[in-house]
Amino acid sequence: MQIEYQLNEIERVVQQVWDAKKQYKIWTFNASMGVGKTTFINTLCKYLAIEELSNSPTFSIINEYFSTKAGTVFHLDLYRLKDEQEVLDVGIEDIINSNNYCFIEWPDKTTFLLPDEYCNIEIELLENGNRKITF
Repeated sequence: MQIEYQLNEIERVVQQVWDAKKQYKIWTFNASMGVGKTTFINTLCKYLAIEELSNSPTFSIINEYFSTKAGTVFHLDLYRLKDEQEVLDVGIEDIINSNNYCFIEWPDKTTFLLPDEYCNIEIELLENGNRKITF
């Protein structure tokens, strides 16, 4: 499914994606730098009633939150990890296998750990300034 949206419509889009894909615990987010992965995830976390959000976990790699709607939620930003061994070293395998919601930015180094079924989200910046999300 694809949705084209403006940033001021992101709450509506988050709700649509959540309603369509909430059965999946693992969500991967693919987009170029600055297109809106973290913005989408933070809006999703707010929708899930997570009150204490921090910025992208680029430097911490992993943020853990609690949601009254979804339980424990992990937000991973794997941009700084160099290879699969570093993914294992920081404990990503345990998080993916924890049966908690896991939102992963820059997931290319985790493909060997992903379950057969998960939610893959692609976000693209269009020439008109809108975003297009495919899920």
